Amino acid sequence: MKRLLLIFSLIILSFSTEGMAQATATFTASVTIIQPIGITNTANMNFANLDAKSGGAVILSPDNTRISQGGVELTDGNTVSAATFEVTGQAGYTYSITLPNSDHVLTNGTDNIIIRDFTSSLKDEGSLADGSQTLRVGASLDINPNQTSGNYTSPGGFNITVNYN
Repeated sequence: MKRLLLIFSLIILSFSTEGMAQATATFTASVTIIQPIGITNTANMNFANLDAKSGGAVILSPDNTRISQGGVELTDGNTVSAATFEVTGQAGYTYSITLPNSDHVLTNGTDNIIIRDFTSSLKDEGSLADGSQTLRVGASLDINPNQTSGNYTSPGGFNITVNYN
């Protein structure tokens, strides 16, 4: 009987060690920290000098050209400039652009002019092929008939946001 128990124990032990076979593999880990996306203003928006006359609109395109609609006359005497930005980040990445999306006000302290319809030279998306890209922003002004003369400015800044896609 002892011999039978010993044989039975050896058989069970051989099956249990076969079930415990194992293998081991190793791996490594890595991470790449990308350059954060950034945006810097390099020029502010300037519609330059206008003569309001009977009112109308002025459209400033991202390529620094103005178009007059209605009775507004475009005059010389100041430099026309779309807002200009330098976007920096990880080379080869694309990014989305968010512009102001509602009407805003320029004021001379007494009277207001509406600024709206912001547009970008890059539409809704840019590409950082070399790690940087220039972005220009234009907009439209609604000029009232016989708008009071003076220098109209925005009471606060306008936000433009860029995010990696």
